[in-house]
Amino acid sequence: MTKNEIADALGEIAILLELKGENPFKIRAYQTGARALEAIEESELSRLVEAGELRSVKGIGEALAAKITDLRITGRLGFLENLRATVPAGLVEMLQIPGLGPKKILALHGKLGITDIAALAAACTDGRVAGLAGFGEKTQEKILAGIRNREAYAKRHLWWEAAEVAAQIVTGLRALPQVRRCEAAGSLRRGLETVGDLDFIVAAEDSAPVVAWFIAQPSVQEVTAQGGTKASVRFTSGLQADLRIVPEQQFAFALHHFTGSKQHNVEMRQRALARGLSLSEWGFSPAGPDAPASMPAVSGEGELFAALGLAFIPPELREGLGEIEAAERGPLPRLIEAGDIRGAFHNHTNASDGGNTLAEMTAAAEALGWEYLGIADHSKASFQANGLDEARLRRQIAEIRTLNASGRFRTKVFAGVECDILSDGRLDLDDDMLGELDYVVASVHNAFAQEEPVMTARIIRAIEHPRVTMLGHATGRLLLRREGYHVDLGRVIDAAIAHGVVIELNASPWRLDLDWRHWRKAAARGLLCAINPDAHETAGLGHVGAGVNAARKGWLEPRHVITTWPLSKVERWLSDLKRR
Repeated sequence: MTKNEIADALGEIAILLELKGENPFKIRAYQTGARALEAIEESELSRLVEAGELRSVKGIGEALAAKITDLRITGRLGFLENLRATVPAGLVEMLQIPGLGPKKILALHGKLGITDIAALAAACTDGRVAGLAGFGEKTQEKILAGIRNREAYAKRHLWWEAAEVAAQIVTGLRALPQVRRCEAAGSLRRGLETVGDLDFIVAAEDSAPVVAWFIAQPSVQEVTAQGGTKASVRFTSGLQADLRIVPEQQFAFALHHFTGSKQHNVEMRQRALARGLSLSEWGFSPAGPDAPASMPAVSGEGELFAALGLAFIPPELREGLGEIEAAERGPLPRLIEAGDIRGAFHNHTNASDGGNTLAEMTAAAEALGWEYLGIADHSKASFQANGLDEARLRRQIAEIRTLNASGRFRTKVFAGVECDILSDGRLDLDDDMLGELDYVVASVHNAFAQEEPVMTARIIRAIEHPRVTMLGHATGRLLLRREGYHVDLGRVIDAAIAHGVVIELNASPWRLDLDWRHWRKAAARGLLCAINPDAHETAGLGHVGAGVNAARKGWLEPRHVITTWPLSKVERWLSDLKRR
């Protein structure tokens, strides 16, 4: 196991022990051990394990050292497996309800005998939860709302997670000798932030072996439909997938049909009819007296669009939101691509709540070919995230300057902070402290329930601060878990443009915030975007891919996104901001 995987395992042990009501000191030992692991580098962990010196690390005792060693070498820990077996799975599942931590779940279990979400919903409905000490009517209603949201969200899946499943299936299908062409379609191909199900379009003449391979995947829990050229399955994750096999000459039509939104497809069919053509998933056919003498030859989607007098429309734009009118006028803008990204600004280390050291994060950025990496650990008000006070932040700035001067990495590191916007719009750190940094990301992390006018004024006050460089996750949403807070985004965007403040597109697959639906108009008015992964570990840097998908849906070009700028331009820009 990697050190982060081991740290996660220790964190899971702490949660399970807390759900069992174990000694707080024992629980804290595992939490401390997880934090201690995050503070060392992978190579150092390997050395310590091989030398039997784990106990030399502050916070790791003899028993913990033995468990870490087992996890590092074997990837398994009998203690954790046995612990999982003693805690009802329903209690762990209840942690998915916003506002329910281990202590509250333990109280619900101990006083009301609640062991799963269904029993929790019943206890809330009949008022028993409100009667418990430390709960009350307000908490009961929040729990019920969380349960309702969870049920509503259960039918959808994050794009990032669905894309991982789809990529494996597409790779497997393309490897079959019978398959001539294969693509994933649907909302996944359009890059929607959440996906209801997966669609796979395959061109093949001999369909039986393709269907047989598809339904035999190890992750398939249930085959819900099976035919000569179609099949539907449900994976263990709950995600459903449909396979459609067509002759190769129909592939482009089927791919287009099963990719576009309902509105996009309606508009395309109407456009075809105006030219005497009927458009369907099967191809073109004559429609009415104005039908051409022969049907247009189509082997790819580009030819399909051309046959209707349109430039190619990228899949991400096929939402029926003006893309057809734009394609009628000529080629669409060259949308941003993953290869355009040269760095990012909103990233965390183990100095706050990240899982990797400054050096490890920098090495990972260098491996991605990035020219620069911004470190923006939490400020002190985010105590739950081990936020940095002034003294710790100054030490981190010095560490960053030393690392840059060492020449150890080609990637330059910028010293920033994710500074909390306090409930009245003030910033969590004073002006002198902020002035020592290269940049400042200002974000809301508490008091989400403020009324819209109050929240809007709060964020605008922060945007107006001369030291603020960019606004982090503008609505605070967590996809499939928590709605964003109420805020007038129009006024926030106006303020950002007026004060030269960048708004990030937080690329965390759980956020993708600011939502893609706002970017086209905002960018046209001059708002700049930063695609930031909000990475809390090295692997999280890769989440910029999800952000690029969302940016493409927002019609963003490289010129709209500052994280496509070369290092020299970023340095000039930051220098100019410091002088304003």
